[in-house]
Amino acid sequence: MKTVVAVLTVLSVIIAFWYAACLPMNIKGVLTEAERAGAEVTPAGAKERRDLSEFGLVLDNNFAIAATWAQDRPRLPAPHQVAVELWKTTGAMVLKGKMMSKRSLFYHGWVTLSATLLGFAIGTGLGILLAVGIVHSRVMDMSVMPWAIVSQTIPIIALAPMIIVVLYSVGVQGILPKAIISAYLSFFPVVVGMVKGLRSPDAMQLDLLRTYNASLNQGFWALRLPASMPYLFTSLKIGIAASLVGAIVGELPTGAVAGLGARLLGGSYYGQTVQIWSALFAAAILAACLVALLGVIERGVLKRMGMSA
Repeated sequence: MKTVVAVLTVLSVIIAFWYAACLPMNIKGVLTEAERAGAEVTPAGAKERRDLSEFGLVLDNNFAIAATWAQDRPRLPAPHQVAVELWKTTGAMVLKGKMMSKRSLFYHGWVTLSATLLGFAIGTGLGILLAVGIVHSRVMDMSVMPWAIVSQTIPIIALAPMIIVVLYSVGVQGILPKAIISAYLSFFPVVVGMVKGLRSPDAMQLDLLRTYNASLNQGFWALRLPASMPYLFTSLKIGIAASLVGAIVGELPTGAVAGLGARLLGGSYYGQTVQIWSALFAAAILAACLVALLGVIERGVLKRMGMSA
């Protein structure tokens, strides 16, 4: 109960701050519209208001406060506007039997999710293989690990178009280019977490295996891999969220017409800020669901292994 109260309190503060932020963000546009409709605005004329403080305009034009939360194309949409847009593109679509309509966020979410899961699978597999090689080979540790770290210093927004262009030039299109960008972001947390986990057994445990004359392979399956599971699942939770970001970024340079990235791009083209924010919230909700699913799998796996999550 204390946790619920704490979460609701924080959420209430965020929503209140959000509504308050809409006032200075939207007031100039609201006053321009009100002036065109014949209302008396202080000061009169958009030119006179251009360099004035937004907070001063709010105080001088109290009648316009409600309108800052109801613009069709606001700079910052109010929370209820985003909630209404989310309902129109999710729940309302389900009730109409148009769940996979191209106007539904379920459809766009599924397109992005497909690339996310494929990229996550590729990134996770590559990350685990690299981690095993790094732990068991000093050469790989000295050569591969630094390159893996350096690779993450390149901004994905700059790298994504290059990947798309190169893959398109060799005829690779569709979901795979987005999945590769997604894998690029997800493999690094898996590598780092898995390396840390595989190296987590202490010297006494390793000496005990040597005393039993256990082979390298036996030591891996009996000690290193089980010990790495908590680290692996923590990395997977980070990786799945990064993978979703990669899938969305991969949709931007291609001018995609489907996917959450396409919704963001379409909203920016036509000034539909409410659509942009609803797509952002849909992405956040999807990421939270994926992380929660991994948490459930983690508890089940660790419980079967006799460990607590």
